[in-house]
Amino acid sequence: MQASQTTSTTPPGPTDARRRPASDGHIEAINQVFALFRLNYHNQYYAAYPDAEQLKQIKKLWLESLADYPVEQILRGARHAIENSEYLPTLHRMLECCQESIASLGLPDAYSAYREACDAQSPRSAQPWSHPAVYLAGRDSDWFFLANNPERSTWPVFRKHYQAWCTRALRGEALAVPQEPALEQHAAEPLSTEQQLAALARLRRETQL
Repeated sequence: MQASQTTSTTPPGPTDARRRPASDGHIEAINQVFALFRLNYHNQYYAAYPDAEQLKQIKKLWLESLADYPVEQILRGARHAIENSEYLPTLHRMLECCQESIASLGLPDAYSAYREACDAQSPRSAQPWSHPAVYLAGRDSDWFFLANNPERSTWPVFRKHYQAWCTRALRGEALAVPQEPALEQHAAEPLSTEQQLAALARLRRETQL
């Protein structure tokens, strides 16, 4: 069976300038992904990656392209690819699988979530969020900070918090937007006749009527 091509145009997303440095967890995740592909697409895998140095460069490309996704989402995307295709995934397909793997949870991609958080109006807890993780990441990033600083400063901060909340959602935690505390209502007590007369006299003095 012929292996699919290993290079492809990637879907729209954050530019290279906004990509984050790879963490040790992401490096390990990419190694796990390729190990899964080797086991499940044995012949295709060795046909596509016959050279160790070439494989090293391809892993580096995948690592850079997938750095904006939580580790759990990358692994979930790999399993989604394996379960839904008999062909070795391209990088383009892997990016799609990472999104498809969380579609049922309603989680938007990181940059769409960032734009949603930046554009939200007050009171933010009352807005129709695409997912609670977006609100929670915005809150943890600090709304004032997001609104008053350039993207080059705010995007990495938001992305870090959003990945953390996505990880919790992917692990099965139910997230929710906290409700704003309602203002306590106190029923006004009626004034006595003496209090009403005193208030009226004070009002006349103040207005010189």
